[in-house]
Amino acid sequence: MRYAFIDAEKATEHNPDGHGVSLMCRVLGVSRSGYYAWRAARPAAAARADQESELVTEIRKLHTQSRRAYGSPRITAALRRTGRRINRKRVERLMREHDLRGITRRGRRSLTRPDKKAVFSPDLVERDFTAVEPGTKLVSDITYLPTLAGWWYLATR
Repeated sequence: MRYAFIDAEKATEHNPDGHGVSLMCRVLGVSRSGYYAWRAARPAAAARADQESELVTEIRKLHTQSRRAYGSPRITAALRRTGRRINRKRVERLMREHDLRGITRRGRRSLTRPDKKAVFSPDLVERDFTAVEPGTKLVSDITYLPTLAGWWYLATR
């Protein structure tokens, strides 16, 4: 990064052979104000990095306690229960950067359930759907259509 280079090569009392900040900024094509803003933000960035490494340790601990099942929403909720003020997106980012993923356990869902008291119709076609001429064997099918009003069932013949 250009700012780090300027910071390392600038003239100071310990490095009298260095160059001036103005000259290096002009040569490297960056603004002096940008360099000084970067320099002022470094302690905050270092403190944030320390906080994030501490936070990642807590996230890893919660993740392993949940047998690697918890994702970012549950990890965030667990951290908030301990009194931490934290955003879910930050937890998502840290989990993604450190390759921590939750397990999605989805239950099986059945759209149709047979009536236990129903009398089954006999298979008159006996699974042979070939016909000698049209109209001799008629079969039908049913499908499910998801709509805003719920599931609609469509029977065709």
